[in-house]
Amino acid sequence: MNNELKQKVESCCKTANVFTRLYYASLDKQRHKTGRFYLDTATVSWNGNGAQGRERIERFFLELPSSHHQLTTFDSQPLLDAAVGNPSTYGILAGGTVKYDEQPIRNFQQSFVIIVENDNWKIVSDCYRLQEPLPQAFSSCN
Repeated sequence: MNNELKQKVESCCKTANVFTRLYYASLDKQRHKTGRFYLDTATVSWNGNGAQGRERIERFFLELPSSHHQLTTFDSQPLLDAAVGNPSTYGILAGGTVKYDEQPIRNFQQSFVIIVENDNWKIVSDCYRLQEPLPQAFSSCN
């Protein structure tokens, strides 16, 4: 791997680590500020529900029940400049568990595409999915 690509991959991993930790802390503890992570033209698909534009995304998040996310894994990749037209575009895949109010703990997966805008990382697109709990018959191996 050439040095330029190696540096880009390392930068992407560091950015994704910091970004995801800040994002989930905001989502869980300061939801009213979560909109600042999104471009004005961003698109969100949240467990089958969509919102487009920062203002609608902010309103959507404020309607969700309170949450506590536990991030257990993430992966990130720089996207090819030729494919996206922006030299600082990263794809992030994140997963873990989430507890919403009085609901059981569930697994979640989330994918982001982020870019730099005015020296800040912003989400261009976001897809969040909750996994259905396993039926009781499948929850243990006998």
